[in-house]
Amino acid sequence: MHLANRSLVTAVCSATVLCAALAGCAPQPEEKRKDEASGRSGASAGACAPGGLATQVPGKLTVGTDKPAYAPWFSDDEPSNGKGFESAVAYAVAKQLGYGRDAVVWQHVPFNSAFAPGAKKFDFDINQVSISESRRKAVAFSSGYYDVRQAVVALKSSKAAGAKSVADLRKVRLGAQVGTTSLEFINDLVKPETEPAVYQRNDFAKSALKNGQVDAIVVDLPTAFYITGAEVPEAKVVGQFPDSPDNPEQFGLVLDKESTLTPCVSGAVDALRKDGTLAALEKEWLSDAVDAPVLK
Repeated sequence: MHLANRSLVTAVCSATVLCAALAGCAPQPEEKRKDEASGRSGASAGACAPGGLATQVPGKLTVGTDKPAYAPWFSDDEPSNGKGFESAVAYAVAKQLGYGRDAVVWQHVPFNSAFAPGAKKFDFDINQVSISESRRKAVAFSSGYYDVRQAVVALKSSKAAGAKSVADLRKVRLGAQVGTTSLEFINDLVKPETEPAVYQRNDFAKSALKNGQVDAIVVDLPTAFYITGAEVPEAKVVGQFPDSPDNPEQFGLVLDKESTLTPCVSGAVDALRKDGTLAALEKEWLSDAVDAPVLK
């Protein structure tokens, strides 16, 4: 290669390297920096634009829940009034997503239908649905919005009613629904002297409790308060088990398995947890309703 040509090539290459270096140092668009900081791509950020989600009905947010809508999750069987923990959470999530109260449409969805396989007509459902891997096979979940604990329910006349510790429960007859964390707590934590009674449904466990076939049953804490408050008034919540830090049970918002809203809704829930909104709503609506001694 001639010296002149070699000099030309060297100059071109130097310019190219300089341009590349300058491009790498050039200011990035504001949105790109925000997306990278939050771990989202530009497409994801755009998909979560306030009030502009790809919802079931454009400009509206359709929220499902069961009927009757029980306290303390709702109030007066009217989800749209904003009263009760889950009603308040739903509106707080909607606000995070850019939808005002007048843009929220409530839809009746039976509990089991919410997480059954198949397309959904709601944008998300809120109805005390625990997040589980088996349910994830049919639906998607948001981040957890409520940490659930397991509790013991006994008739007020039962010998289990006076239990103050886990050890006090080892000599009583316990029951729980098959395949639940409630049954796991009995077997793994309580370790009763008598094999626990196992039922296909909580309804059967409640019947066994009322009929004296078991001394106490184990259910999640919100269910325990519903049982004693609305279904078996002669029963009491004996206490709750300590939380499991390694595998906490949580309620999550239910979405269609293929919903593009899932990351947006999870982001909204995460923001509400971070800024203290979820804790404040829990204190407002659940502090009295789920206050039970811890069985240690």
